[in-house]
Amino acid sequence: MEPGLVEAEFAEAPGALVQRRWVQAAAAVRFEHLVPVADFPVVPGRRWGPGWWWSATTGRHVMHGSQAMCMQLMVLDRDPQVVGLSARPVRLLWRDPGSGRALTWVPQVFARYADGRAVLADCPASAAPAAGRAVRAVSVLEAACEAVGFAYRRLVPPDAVMAANVRWLAGYRHPRHRDAGGLESAVIEAFAAPRPLMAGAAAAGEVLSALPVLYHALWSGRLAADLTRPLSEHTVVSPGCPDTDGNGDGTEQQGREYAR
Repeated sequence: MEPGLVEAEFAEAPGALVQRRWVQAAAAVRFEHLVPVADFPVVPGRRWGPGWWWSATTGRHVMHGSQAMCMQLMVLDRDPQVVGLSARPVRLLWRDPGSGRALTWVPQVFARYADGRAVLADCPASAAPAAGRAVRAVSVLEAACEAVGFAYRRLVPPDAVMAANVRWLAGYRHPRHRDAGGLESAVIEAFAAPRPLMAGAAAAGEVLSALPVLYHALWSGRLAADLTRPLSEHTVVSPGCPDTDGNGDGTEQQGREYAR
């Protein structure tokens, strides 16, 4: 499929759809600021429905349509290189070269990076290869994104331990936890050298007051830990990146691996 033949449809405002050539839209439109071009479906009988993720990166809510997508929003939200996130901001349209049928696909996530890179992504519930309509769409999406300097990814779900750890830390992502009780400096200083999580929390002050600050620092990247193992009182916490400002945690490379 020639990328120049792909069209983009997006909403400049709720209900106000615009259609342009994809190569033109990709150069001019800030997809990270757009509302969803299509609602997430509500599937009868499914326990999980559409919801909202409050992003520490953007300070705004991002819609999601599944547990898998919500998890990937968490991973992207923690990556210090990610500066913009949106859900289903664009529909790509093209004609199948063989049948002439009009085909469409709406990627679930758009992420903008600090260096200008952009990723359109889908969030399957498993690492299984694409099937059905997705098989036909992947090659078109990859070529269309490559033509404009974007990338298209099917984001592989993190393993259960990493997912549980990210989910736990996400509960402390809000900036109110950064210096709760005035303990930020004490918590950071407590881990100037690597030490077990609970020992450092106790050294920083009253444990129950120090832990939210500690978890926020792990979320934001000012402290680091191995999140491939279950978080516990014995988890070794180390200094992170002092210049991070709200997302990422010193293990951001692991988050980027999921986007490849």
